[in-house]
Amino acid sequence: MELLLTASVDGLVMGLVYALVSLGLGLIWGVMDVINFAHAEYVMLAMYATFFAGQWLRLDPLQALPLVALLGFGAGVATYAVLIRRIVGASMVTQIFATFGLLFFLRYAAFAVFGPNFRGITWGAAAGSVAIAGIPVSAAKVIAGIAALATFAVLHVFLQRTKVGKALQATAQNPTAALALGIEVERMYMLAWGLSIATAGVAGVFLLPFYQVSPAVGDAFLLITFASVVLGGFGSLLGPLLGGVAIGLIEGIAGTMISPTFKLVFVFAVFLLVLFVRPGGLLGRDPA
Repeated sequence: MELLLTASVDGLVMGLVYALVSLGLGLIWGVMDVINFAHAEYVMLAMYATFFAGQWLRLDPLQALPLVALLGFGAGVATYAVLIRRIVGASMVTQIFATFGLLFFLRYAAFAVFGPNFRGITWGAAAGSVAIAGIPVSAAKVIAGIAALATFAVLHVFLQRTKVGKALQATAQNPTAALALGIEVERMYMLAWGLSIATAGVAGVFLLPFYQVSPAVGDAFLLITFASVVLGGFGSLLGPLLGGVAIGLIEGIAGTMISPTFKLVFVFAVFLLVLFVRPGGLLGRDPA
């Protein structure tokens, strides 16, 4: 029983980390129906930005957070302006190839600039462990989990309580009707991309204290990120949160109680089972 509790607590915390990484992807998918295969590469760039903020500016991750999030927002806006606006309304195949191309461009640009070596940091505030239900859990992971909940809460308040947030929701529901109501749809799309990559920046900041960065680090999160969004449900802010936590729990329990080698087998088996029963995900609408 104690082993199961340990696996569950660790899986829950790691699931919140997955949710944080997935949030921006879910936002773009929900607003624009565009699949951004390069999303994890922006997390990688945010991890590098956090690393060099510490090296050059002597900022710890919490101090670097506003800077990295702002850089992420700018990168998202620039990505939309340079690439994405040209493929809005294009076929799904075109969108997939465009964002896959972006993935490889960012990855191999990172190889050229940063080299293949792994880099990490030591953050005193995140050292050691924290007891949750009597179970010791890495303090860095706990801080990342708290950051995930805070980020979801801030985005929820923004979407539900502000005029711009409601305009963004209207654009997601029906761009044509939103345009008829005077909402600048293209500006909303640009905002969505900015927010998406800003949240990837937040994820990168809080990942670095316990996860080393290299140009290929995105591979560790790419499939998990998509699975979290799809499992939770399309078009729901809580979808990535629920999906990420579910995957973290399955991975933690299966990896501890059965076999760490095959933990992802159990994750994607449950993923396929849920989609077989509910094609729209746990919180999404099933297709008519």
